[in-house]
Amino acid sequence: MSRPSPRTDLAHEALKQAILEQALEPGTKLPEDEIGAHFGMSRTLVRAVLAKLQAEGLVDARPKRTATVAQPTLAEAREVFEVRRALEIEIVRLVIKRWKPAFGAELEGMLREEEAARRRGEPKVAGRLAGEFHIRLAQLTGNRLIARYMEELVTRCSLILAVFGQPHGADAGHDEHSELVAALRAGDADAAIAIMDHHMGVVEKRALAEETPAESAALGDVLARYAGAIGARDAAVPLVAAQKRGRAK
Repeated sequence: MSRPSPRTDLAHEALKQAILEQALEPGTKLPEDEIGAHFGMSRTLVRAVLAKLQAEGLVDARPKRTATVAQPTLAEAREVFEVRRALEIEIVRLVIKRWKPAFGAELEGMLREEEAARRRGEPKVAGRLAGEFHIRLAQLTGNRLIARYMEELVTRCSLILAVFGQPHGADAGHDEHSELVAALRAGDADAAIAIMDHHMGVVEKRALAEETPAESAALGDVLARYAGAIGARDAAVPLVAAQKRGRAK
């Protein structure tokens, strides 16, 4: 059983997951007092959480202004994908060189989780898990700097999809991930690179096709849902919000 997380860790994870799953749309205001009330934290601790999210590219926090979920421009989006496509190719090369059978089992387990979310009718959860697949792949290179950069790029791409993207094609993305794992298992670097390059091209095309975003949910409702779910999963510290609202199911 995992150890209970401090309130700041729980607040960070709940907000991050809500942003990545697009429950909190880009531009959504994140008032310090409302977040503090939900997690029983001071403004100082809330600001620390928001600063961490800002460093990850998920939040815009300026002095004397209410923080908001980051809202990337189209030019920024194109820059992000230029960097990510190049880095993804290098990640494939490095993973091939350092491949171990255990890598395949772990990656296939992640794909099963993604598929289960899709079958439950949770495409945004499936999309978040697809991003985690790419992050884990980067971690398997053994290069901590590459892994850190990839985590930031994946989170930024999630925001780009929220602003400009078309609905996630879960079936196609999952199939390409499966094909990639098969090529990695076989040690076929050329095939793995080709699959990754094609996959990222499809993701980029979908991400930069602008559409009208859905109406945003209220911050309080989103926090209650995500923090409650994370708290139940990790046996986290009790929330002030839970006393008022009850945990979301």
